[in-house]
Amino acid sequence: MARKKTTRKKTTRKKTPARRRPPREPAADRLGALARAIADAAEKGEDPSVRIPTRALSNVDYNAGSRIIEMGDAAQTRSFFNLGQAKKFMQTALVGAGCRELLRQDKTTSIRDLFYHCKHTIEGTKENTFDEQTESDAIIEDLEVALASLREELGLFAEPKGALVGPMVIEDKGDTIDLTRMGSGGYAVPSIVEEDVIKIKSCAARFVLLIEKGAVWRRFNEDRFWDRHECLILHGGGQPPRGVRRLLWRLHHERGLPVYVLVDNDPWGYYIYSVVKQGSISLAFESQRMAVPDAKFIGMSSFDAEKYGLPSAVSILINDRDVRRAKEIRGYPWFKSRPWQREIDRMLKLGVKLELEALSAKDFSFITETYLPRKLREKDWLD
Repeated sequence: MARKKTTRKKTTRKKTPARRRPPREPAADRLGALARAIADAAEKGEDPSVRIPTRALSNVDYNAGSRIIEMGDAAQTRSFFNLGQAKKFMQTALVGAGCRELLRQDKTTSIRDLFYHCKHTIEGTKENTFDEQTESDAIIEDLEVALASLREELGLFAEPKGALVGPMVIEDKGDTIDLTRMGSGGYAVPSIVEEDVIKIKSCAARFVLLIEKGAVWRRFNEDRFWDRHECLILHGGGQPPRGVRRLLWRLHHERGLPVYVLVDNDPWGYYIYSVVKQGSISLAFESQRMAVPDAKFIGMSSFDAEKYGLPSAVSILINDRDVRRAKEIRGYPWFKSRPWQREIDRMLKLGVKLELEALSAKDFSFITETYLPRKLREKDWLD
């Protein structure tokens, strides 16, 4: 009897996916490289120094292709042997060492906590390493640009600012949180929102609405705007902090959600939108991970008072500071489009500004039941 032929199945070895580096690893590598460079220079009897890119408008360029602002090449060198820079060099080394210790221990701490960690009296003198937290805060910002790393990647956070609610489920350090069950206060957006801390488990939202003020956000939450319009509503308590901006970026890039920005009709509201859309001067080195160029300005507009029949009594006269700021913003390359020039010129011509709360002159819920729904329906926004 002939032996039955058997065919051996080919086995394919599963490819092991490349290990995804935690967000803090590259920052730790760069910090370690900086420390080694300083140590090597000292051992060779050379002048240890740190190269720090200049954080100023003069060192920022607008990239029309990517529609974000980027940091230029100008930089300063901070040297230990330079008497005018020695203290700041020492402070930079202290803050760097503190961050290195945080990363080694896999811990995080507040920028206030780091100030006290680094503050002491230099032995044999009456001189303190730091006197005020403003000194250490500035050094942290210097380290950020020197290392091209956000302070959050160095283990540092600021006080939480901002709240979020809507149809999304997240995992925050292992805890599953349903953002539709956040009560009147919403989910407090932490300073650190990277993937190793905040995981987006599911999201049924169609868009994100960033609201300038917490008080106005509360009206939207109380009226359950997020439920009726299937969206996430978020506020940053004025100028949105890094955690809020990074979360906006993640929601837009990871989930493809459109971003709408709702702010007061004044130069400061325009600038809040500008920071969300193009990035900020101080964090220009990280615009690619912070800015949302497709974000839309949905209000308030200089034309809204007339369009929605608001009484003139709710307008506020602009002052000299408002005028100067409006003219400065009008000159930014990203505000050069005709619709934006008309918007800013209209405010200057009328000589008044409007707060979001002015819409309550019509009705307490006018902003959630009439104003925003109509804006969205008519696609009445600026880009």
